[in-house]
Amino acid sequence: MKIYIGQINTTVGALSSNAELIRRAYDEGVAAGADIVMVPELAVTGYPPRDLLDRTVFVDAALDVRDALVAMTGDTVLIFGCITKNERGWCGKPVHNSAIVAQNGKVLLEQHKMLLPTYDVFDELRYFEPATSVKIVELFGKRVGVSICEDFWYDDERMGFKLYCDNPVDQLARQDCELFLNISASPFNSGKRRTRYALFSEIASRYHAPVVYVNQVGGNDELLFDGSSIVIDAEGRTIFCANAFEEHSTLVELAGAPCDSIQALDEAEEIGRALILGMRDYIRKCGFRDVVIGLSGGIDSAVTAAIAVEALGAEHVTGIAMPSKFSSQGSIDDARDLAKNLGIAFHIVEIDPVYQPYEQTFNALFGEEKFDITNENVQARIRGNILMAWSNRTGAMVVSTGNKSELAVGYCTLYGDMCGGLALLGDVYKTMVYRVAEWLNRDRAVIPRSSITKAPSAELRPNQTDQDSLPPYDVLDGILKLYIEDWKEVDEIAATGFDRALVEKILKMTDTNEFKRRQGAPTIRVSSKAFGSGRQMPIAQRWRREPARWVH
Repeated sequence: MKIYIGQINTTVGALSSNAELIRRAYDEGVAAGADIVMVPELAVTGYPPRDLLDRTVFVDAALDVRDALVAMTGDTVLIFGCITKNERGWCGKPVHNSAIVAQNGKVLLEQHKMLLPTYDVFDELRYFEPATSVKIVELFGKRVGVSICEDFWYDDERMGFKLYCDNPVDQLARQDCELFLNISASPFNSGKRRTRYALFSEIASRYHAPVVYVNQVGGNDELLFDGSSIVIDAEGRTIFCANAFEEHSTLVELAGAPCDSIQALDEAEEIGRALILGMRDYIRKCGFRDVVIGLSGGIDSAVTAAIAVEALGAEHVTGIAMPSKFSSQGSIDDARDLAKNLGIAFHIVEIDPVYQPYEQTFNALFGEEKFDITNENVQARIRGNILMAWSNRTGAMVVSTGNKSELAVGYCTLYGDMCGGLALLGDVYKTMVYRVAEWLNRDRAVIPRSSITKAPSAELRPNQTDQDSLPPYDVLDGILKLYIEDWKEVDEIAATGFDRALVEKILKMTDTNEFKRRQGAPTIRVSSKAFGSGRQMPIAQRWRREPARWVH
């Protein structure tokens, strides 16, 4: 059997352009001699459509596209993802998340998704009615089981927990399934590709049936989809793996020879390529062409600008340095050198003439001459206003440069360095920012060496460094990762070798700065637990770790 994998980049809500991508994949598959053409989960609507599904006009339009795609099919089978109506009507959610199997203008199978993820960034039970059964479909003499994304992730043995009571794959296997086909919109996080391949290999070898998995690629809001579509034979060996982070369409024969299942990407390269794709899609799908970035001469703004150039092209990136009286000449030179290396437009705006009236006003208002965090923060806010002025005048989106380490502990200024339409590095720890910088310099020194080697500093007061307020970043990031991503608590984190008092301090800083993060720009999710929709922490709450003092 020959299967054409259409690893396409859809846009949420763009029904016409998504339909065109599906049509193109189908036509290419037919021309290549495919028996079956597969495209991802909810390819018609884009994933995730969220509250667009509450609009009847959107649902009806999506169903019209579904019918048109079915009508265009010939002998080659098309399998695509779309919403369908819950025909029971009188109870349950109004729509299903479905895989449509079509041939010669007819629907052969409409398989609804059974396992609806409702955790982390997923909220499918809010919108969809789950399947109550799964069915085999006969295709070209084979008994084929068609499933959708999460229906493959039931495996409590490998995952370490049993989230679902149903096992759709096992139900299909009991119907003598000879081939598993899965269409997916599985978001990326670092390390997940390896987990997927191991899981799917286990399924194939356990049930002695090949697995074909087609995943969405591209960014939609904070979610990034890596593609990495895969074909695994009945012995659990990978015989095809599509490129990660790019659209990829290929004709695959199930009798192919084994190949390396994971392309050679180390963690820094994997995250770097994810950020490039995520930024490109976020900017363009939001209707922007250009970005503006404040260049401090530090590592975060340098990495942000370098990623922006790879994503959008140098002609679409502007850097603005905004030195104060506390800025070192070295930082200004680093910002200028970076802009020159990248070939981007560059401007310098001195902020001291803008800052001085603020200082005079504060002295008069508070009745004393004093320099404190108030004065530090207003410098950041002046810079934010300048960047937003550029955005208003030119139509470029401001991209903020703060990293996950800073956002976690509140080492950032509301309406200052946090302002922007995208927080590119908001899910990248500071230590990883340095590693991504080295990867960006893989061919030539794009980011100045001094930006990588000098002590990080906000330069908002004399001789300031980040470590005046924070522990070394390798220590901070180690604590934060255990707390945010691994859900460890004080005793467990301290037991790994970190100072207990420091752990308590960092966790308290993280908890009490939720109000800042809630007001921040969206970020690109590259970890297993990012700030944003996947971490639903309350702002106004009084949970504390000290023992409760009961009133008797």
